[in-house]
Amino acid sequence: MSKVRVAAFSVSIDGFSAGPRQDIDNPLGVRGPEIFSWFFQTDVFHKIHGQGSGATGIDNDMALKSFENVGAFILGRNMFGPVRGPWPDDSWKGWWGDTPPFHTPVFVLTHHARAPLEMKGGTTFYFVTAGPEAALQQAREAAQGMDVRIGGGVATIRQYLVAGLIDEMHLALSPVVMGEGEPLFAGINLHQLGFRSARRVAGENATHLVLDKG
Repeated sequence: MSKVRVAAFSVSIDGFSAGPRQDIDNPLGVRGPEIFSWFFQTDVFHKIHGQGSGATGIDNDMALKSFENVGAFILGRNMFGPVRGPWPDDSWKGWWGDTPPFHTPVFVLTHHARAPLEMKGGTTFYFVTAGPEAALQQAREAAQGMDVRIGGGVATIRQYLVAGLIDEMHLALSPVVMGEGEPLFAGINLHQLGFRSARRVAGENATHLVLDKG
C-alpha cells in the first residue's frame, strides 16, 4: 500500500530542522548545514552532486532507502528556491542544476502560478496554487501506486502533519544543538496524531528514527 512519508529529514537535538535567516546564501539558514552534515558526507549525496564517491555505511544505506518506492515528491516553495512573491521570470529552476535528484514529478506549493518545468533525468516541477491537499491528490495520481514523499521544508511538513496526512517519518537526529531556527514539532502533538516510535538505527553521524502510525 502506498504511503505519504517524510524520509531522511534531519532534526537537531533541540528540535530544529533549519537555521534562522534563510536566504540565497544560506538556503538552510545560518548554521543549517550542520543539521544535515551526516547526509552531505554520504555516497548518495556525493553521487547526486557529481562529487565522486562519499562515505558508505549505515547513514548512506538510510539515505538510499529514502528514495526507494517514491513516485512523486511535494516541496514547499522555500524548499524550491529563495524567490518570493510573483515569479519575475522562469530563470530560477531550483537549487539542483539541470538534473535534479528527484527523477519523478515534483509538486511545489506556491501562491503564484507558473508553467510546469521539465528538467533532465525525469524530474518535472509542477507549481500548485490550490493548497496542500490538492498537491497531494495530484502527487498520488502521478505516483501511480508508489509512495509520495514530502520533501520539506519545515513549514510544509508541519502543514501535512497537522492535517493528519503523513503516514511515516524517517528522521535523522543530528548531534547538533542549534538554539534557534525552524522547529519541526513545536505545538504539534505527535501522540495524538497516532505516531509511535517504530525503529531506531544508530548511524555513523546521525541516529535514524522511524515513526509510523502502527
